[in-house]
Amino acid sequence: MAANCRFATGVHALVLLAAEPETLQTSNDIARKLNTNPVVIRRVLAALQKAELVSSQKGPSGGSRLSRPAKSITLRDVYRAVENGHIFHSPELAGAAAVRVGAALDKIFSQSQDALESELEGTTLAQLSKKISRKGKK
Repeated sequence: MAANCRFATGVHALVLLAAEPETLQTSNDIARKLNTNPVVIRRVLAALQKAELVSSQKGPSGGSRLSRPAKSITLRDVYRAVENGHIFHSPELAGAAAVRVGAALDKIFSQSQDALESELEGTTLAQLSKKISRKGKK
């Protein structure tokens, strides 16, 4: 199973946008700073724009910026913008034992998802940016 990096890439991109909130940054600029492909950044920015976390302008002088202050964007907002559904999924298995195990797992998966999102809700983009800038000064 391949690792999913959309969430982390989205957070990285938003931290860069938060560092210069009044500046439009292109997907090429962000990709260069993150050492990744601009297409990856465009896909993530499209999801973030759909969730109204960033606004984008097209054209030669276009780019993206945060659509609201970094202090009002939580990591949960980012997670929900770029991830599709839950992190765990139960397979479709038949049989009485499989149904019982599946029901028990579904409850655990739901609780795990709730715990993850609750934890992410507790950190804003501004808080994360502040932590990063403090660590860089040491």
